[in-house]
Amino acid sequence: MIPPELDHILSRNIAALLEARRAAEAQRTREQRIADAITRFTGSMAFVYLHALLFGSWIVVNLRLIPWIRAFDPFPFVMLAMIASVEAIFLSTFVLISQNRMSVMSDRRAELDVQINLLAEHELTKLIATVDAMALKMGVEHEVRKELAPLEHDVTPETVLHGIDKVSQARANEAGGASAVDGPDAPDVASAVSTRATTAR
Repeated sequence: MIPPELDHILSRNIAALLEARRAAEAQRTREQRIADAITRFTGSMAFVYLHALLFGSWIVVNLRLIPWIRAFDPFPFVMLAMIASVEAIFLSTFVLISQNRMSVMSDRRAELDVQINLLAEHELTKLIATVDAMALKMGVEHEVRKELAPLEHDVTPETVLHGIDKVSQARANEAGGASAVDGPDAPDVASAVSTRATTAR
């Protein structure tokens, strides 16, 4: 159960996210609305039932299983194959249009997550520095204080990305039988991240 003091904050955040989603939906062009509508329909069971009925009827008629109906596309159903191919081209295009728009929205959410995480990391860094300063002023000596020193400085995104690239390159070289790339940044970043995770626990 959500505490009453957090219920207002949670409701406000949910309302803000819903409003942002509604604003994004309202900014769609007519072509995007049409593509989204077609994509939703093609991803439904109604679309499957419709095609099963249409293609099934087409095949039954052209196999002359109904004697009083003349076949118009005998086996191997060249016309049906052509129609299905053209339909697949257009449907895949509509799906790609919708996916591109969703990819843009996903990128925006990812950027928001990164900014929130960076803000939280900065706030935690300042909090650790403040607590460490208070402990030093109060004369509290503890072995944990030695571990807090690296945590009192912000870790920039560039440093983390550079460390990830170094580690990835080193692993790729090891997998290929080559020598690992030397670089002090990757171990420093990994150590800092590991220290933060240990302190958080």
